Amino acid sequence: MAAVDDLKFQEFDDAANLLAANPDATTISIDEPEMPKNQHGRLQEPRREEDDELLGTDDSDKTELLAGQKKSAPFWTFEYYQTFFDVDTYQVLDRIKGSVFPVPGKNFVRLYIRSNPDLYGPFWICATLVFTIAVSGNLSNFFIHLGKPTYHYVPQFRKVSIAATAIYAYAWLVPLALWGFLMWRNSKVMNIVSYSFLEIVCVYGYSLFVYIPAAILWIIPEKVVRWVLMIFSLCLSGSVLVMTFWPAVRDDNRRIALATIGTVVLLHALLAVGCLAYFFDAPELDFPAPIVPAHNGTTVVTKSL
Repeated sequence: MAAVDDLKFQEFDDAANLLAANPDATTISIDEPEMPKNQHGRLQEPRREEDDELLGTDDSDKTELLAGQKKSAPFWTFEYYQTFFDVDTYQVLDRIKGSVFPVPGKNFVRLYIRSNPDLYGPFWICATLVFTIAVSGNLSNFFIHLGKPTYHYVPQFRKVSIAATAIYAYAWLVPLALWGFLMWRNSKVMNIVSYSFLEIVCVYGYSLFVYIPAAILWIIPEKVVRWVLMIFSLCLSGSVLVMTFWPAVRDDNRRIALATIGTVVLLHALLAVGCLAYFFDAPELDFPAPIVPAHNGTTVVTKSL
């Protein structure tokens, strides 16, 4: 039977002292097994990571922090607004391609905007669309009445100011209202992810690019062709808005989420239909019939067909 002293706890020397006393001793290191990194998180929250990937919230905090450090100039200085135009040609072209060819299931803000939102693309896209609609509308009116002897072409410069008011008001006021609504719903429902105002303006600005080639093709004096082109452009542009804002409101009340997306699509459709109807499908003008004097002293009124 073991002695009582053998069963007591004993203090062992350090490993260095033991190895110094017996250099030929064999040492064994036993480590605890480690699980692969991120394996536990992937098993627990696969749905959350999918939502983060779609909404762009996994790296959004780091991106916004870096953006805040980059844009540290006061808002009343020129340097503050200069950062909103700090994009290169490749970034603008990439975002234009993303708005013209939307990928189902991909978030436009996550893929193209969040890393560096800009105002350069939306500003010049709106400006180009204004002049394209105004010029194409004048040319369309000219081609419609071409060949009529009583028609005299007069450029309608007021269409430029009307188009600029409508397009820029839509590109700024609608994003402002949507941003305020998302912020308000974010205070009611905590899991709703809100976009910044600059990101929403960016999405709306780039979504209008598809109307530029469509407005050029609206010169074709065929009403059916114009409306088909308008519907096609509306589907492409509207799908960008739906795929961008639906993930941000789908966790809200079902009726509120559907009403929000429906309002976004409705306002977008009203802009397209209004531009086509006002600038291109103007009603026919009833020109007065010319008066041609006859040889016997009477006048003859001719009616143009």
